[in-house]
Amino acid sequence: MTYCGHCGLEQTDGSHEDCRRALVMEPPRYCAECRRRMVVQVHPMGWSARCSAHGTLSSS
Repeated sequence: MTYCGHCGLEQTDGSHEDCRRALVMEPPRYCAECRRRMVVQVHPMGWSARCSAHGTLSSS
């Protein structure tokens, strides 16, 4: 099962079109694998988001 990185709900729960548009401009806030809230840091060259169970994602 995968979760929306913007709102944290299941991908099958609605269209998430607004969430996809938001994720173009901002980092994910929720882990897509476990739905945990991630620690997000935004810096001038991009962003990084860390899940305590699944590691780090980055924009680069």
